[in-house]
Amino acid sequence: MTTWMDRPIGSAKGVGTEMEQKLARLKIYTVGDLITHFPRRYDDFSQIIPIREMKPGNVTFRGSIERVASRYARTRKLHITEAIISDGTGTIKAIWFNQQYLAKSLPMKTEVMVSGNLLFKNNDLALQSPAIEAISESKDTKDTARIVPIYPETEGLSSKVIRGLILPLLPLAATLDETLPQSVVNSAALVSRAEALREIHFPTDMETLAAARNRLAFEELWFLMLASLTIKHEIMTETAPAIEFQASIAQAFTAVLPFDLTDSQRKAAWEILMDLKHSRPMNRLLEGDVGSGKTVISALSAVMVMSAGYQVSLMAPTELLARQHYKNLSILLEKLGYETLLVLGKQTASERKAALARIESAGPMLVIGTQALIGDKVTFPKLGLAMIDEQHRFGVVQRQELKAKAGLLPHLLSMTATPIPRTLQLTVYGDLDISVIEGLPPGRKPIKTKVVGAKERAETEKFIDAQIEEGRQVYVVCPLVEASDVLDAKAAVIEAEHLANGPFKHRRIGLIHGKLSSAEKQAVMENFALGQIDILVATSVIEVGIDVPNAAIMLIEGAERFGLAALHQIRGRVGRGEHASFCFLVTDSKSTTAAERLGALEKSQDGFRLAQIDLELRGPGQIYGRRQSGDLDLQFADTTDSVFLALVRNEALNFLKMPDSLTKYPEIAAKIQSLKAVTSLD
Repeated sequence: MTTWMDRPIGSAKGVGTEMEQKLARLKIYTVGDLITHFPRRYDDFSQIIPIREMKPGNVTFRGSIERVASRYARTRKLHITEAIISDGTGTIKAIWFNQQYLAKSLPMKTEVMVSGNLLFKNNDLALQSPAIEAISESKDTKDTARIVPIYPETEGLSSKVIRGLILPLLPLAATLDETLPQSVVNSAALVSRAEALREIHFPTDMETLAAARNRLAFEELWFLMLASLTIKHEIMTETAPAIEFQASIAQAFTAVLPFDLTDSQRKAAWEILMDLKHSRPMNRLLEGDVGSGKTVISALSAVMVMSAGYQVSLMAPTELLARQHYKNLSILLEKLGYETLLVLGKQTASERKAALARIESAGPMLVIGTQALIGDKVTFPKLGLAMIDEQHRFGVVQRQELKAKAGLLPHLLSMTATPIPRTLQLTVYGDLDISVIEGLPPGRKPIKTKVVGAKERAETEKFIDAQIEEGRQVYVVCPLVEASDVLDAKAAVIEAEHLANGPFKHRRIGLIHGKLSSAEKQAVMENFALGQIDILVATSVIEVGIDVPNAAIMLIEGAERFGLAALHQIRGRVGRGEHASFCFLVTDSKSTTAAERLGALEKSQDGFRLAQIDLELRGPGQIYGRRQSGDLDLQFADTTDSVFLALVRNEALNFLKMPDSLTKYPEIAAKIQSLKAVTSLD
């Protein structure tokens, strides 16, 4: 049955066609979207004080309009409204711009409540654009004399307007069903969801606001933990091929490597190989900094599985990265007598047909490709291990597809260069066992990192030009405009034109972005690898998982727009050769948070430390990444609070231990199923 939450936003009081279009820009399409459009911060105007006691800063007072007038300032092209307000202890002036209607709506002697920022200007105290409401005994204030919510806004849609739309809906919130079992609400000492919604929008005081945030944070994490715990239980009930560890195979593999494995690499490899021994499917995440050796460990795992007669797949997020894996691994595995195939969505019909026929032969082989590997036409008759690079998980749907192709559920190994802080591991990745390759292999040089402001830009460009003169190559990464190949390509094209017509007009400039065809991307990368391009301009939507040892300089435009983990990963594309390497973080941001984040990158090469700093400064946000199916924005949960996480996890475990818990609560089961289905694969 359709509830009031499902009604189109146009049915809400005060929402006409124009307002509906503005709300759509905030992704508000239903009444439920509006009631769950939560404040981003609050202004505390709850303390009412006399005018004579007011000092500069946020103030709230009750008074009477003594005089009000509106005039048009031609030189500034502004309507200016001024009011003199008195409360018996003193008078104060308030000024508004382009709100001439106030002069008519607030006649003399009107009793008002005023909240705003009191400023000292021109040797006098005045309020500039304060919130003002006529006092009515029949209704509560929404903009003054309280803790006032400030919402995410858009052009023409202020927090004041949003408050006016949400306030009439709050009585309806009391009719909403509880989303958590009452036993959990009682055990965790939570307020009801209805009370949480009311208090999160219009808090009675700071204590009730804290209780509301606590309830909503608990709910976010509880469902996520239920999903991960359920996935882990389900995987343990499946069957995978048991791959016996053979020391001779491991020794033969390491013998053909041009280097020795580090202790950390050996430890991670041992954890994976021991998992493969069991008929319980492995579900492991291999973490390691850029260049730490994840691909080598995955290759050893693949060889062990192929030696037992099974097939292995390796899925990469882009064709560029898939081709690079194929190029490197086919050479390595050929020495050991194993076949490597490449399956891409844009191969010629004959290439693809031949590859699919080889896979269907059921022979042991490593098949490398993109998401095309789980397409309808690809059949793995004997898949023993599925590996996925630079994504954190397979969703339920993808796992079932793999099981359908192979009969058994293959072992699953995910790899990432984006470190996951311990607290997030407990929260979202509780279904995964995690192996970590710590540190970098011997010989990798630290990358000198520097934040560059506008004043230092010219000097930096001279330095880069001198490096090119010595034979080095350069990456220039443009900031993400938004999740759009078209807009991101435009940003890269503009940057390439600027460099080619300006400071580097005497250098060879290359360009790569999402709008290029696979063949065009491959050609650009081959030219760069061959040294025929001095500066490669790339967009941030392109996986820069490429290995060109001579590329020693990384310049990242608009660095403040990236997360620390992303910056660290991009930075890791240099420092792969014998030359000293540099990373320049270009920014014109004045934000103290941005300065703190970029400063941390200047000082540290430790990806795990940077990931924790990033989590603390930015919050988890969309923890599965921007190209995800499903919505996992954590708006309230503090995933650095280990005590709170332990509480929520314990409550989730207790709930699942209840007999038929999910059968008794079908709505909860459906919510868990939707979260289980979320995957990094589009």
